Amino acid sequence: MRRAANLTGVELSRRGTLFALLVPGLAVLLFGFLYPVAATLAFPPDGDPATVARETGSLLTDPYLLPVIARTIRVAVVTTLICLVLGFPVAYLISRVPPRWSGKLLALAIFPLMLNTVVRTYGWLVVLGGNGLLSSLTEGLGLGPSRLLYTETAIVLGLVQLFLPLMILSCYSSLSQQDPRLEEAARGLGASPGRAFRQVVFPLALPGALVGCTLVFAGAVTAFTTPQLLGGARERILSTLLYSRVNVSLDWPAASAVALVMTVLVLVVSALSSRLSAKGSTQ
Repeated sequence: MRRAANLTGVELSRRGTLFALLVPGLAVLLFGFLYPVAATLAFPPDGDPATVARETGSLLTDPYLLPVIARTIRVAVVTTLICLVLGFPVAYLISRVPPRWSGKLLALAIFPLMLNTVVRTYGWLVVLGGNGLLSSLTEGLGLGPSRLLYTETAIVLGLVQLFLPLMILSCYSSLSQQDPRLEEAARGLGASPGRAFRQVVFPLALPGALVGCTLVFAGAVTAFTTPQLLGGARERILSTLLYSRVNVSLDWPAASAVALVMTVLVLVVSALSSRLSAKGSTQ
């Protein structure tokens, strides 16, 4: 009984130490993130929850603003799908090359993250602008000047470049933990390379791919600099609309309504991703 009491004391001591270590981080999370976000969403300056609810209802029923919500969702979904299609094969390649090459290729893949977002976006302005490389190429081919700048396509291109490294990292984290012999065994049992990929490689890497999809979708919904520079005032999404509500019209309740819609979109996709990941892990 004394030994059991000693073990219980040690366990309680470990729990107390763990709790003490968690308190600073939880305090920062609560007072540095959760409280400000909740206050901004529900109690904006010159507003109250009832006003925010009324503005949210107006946002969801206004025929001039509904296309902005639809465009935001469409841009985020298309960006996520393109990043998945482009990023997963790159992550697969990096995870299968010899170790002396994998580190170099991974560093090359994530190098864009080290560059400023504004700098990377201005690169697209140079390429897609009226006097840019693409416009000069289309004019040389007799197709006329390029008109991609300040379009939804330009926003998607910029966001794909912005978030593709995140997708590669997320997929690589799952693929690098796989045993390549599983794929070899599937092919040795008669499965074609495509079937081995669909039934062995991709299902095992699904959690990492879903994390990448969640990160890219959330980033595409909340990104501001790239949509503002490449979409302009004509192709607005929720993040640029939020900026306009705060810094142009100074309408804080309307801004809180926009932020609330953005938050709900991200939380819904995150919940769906978690559910799919849990479902895939149980199969």
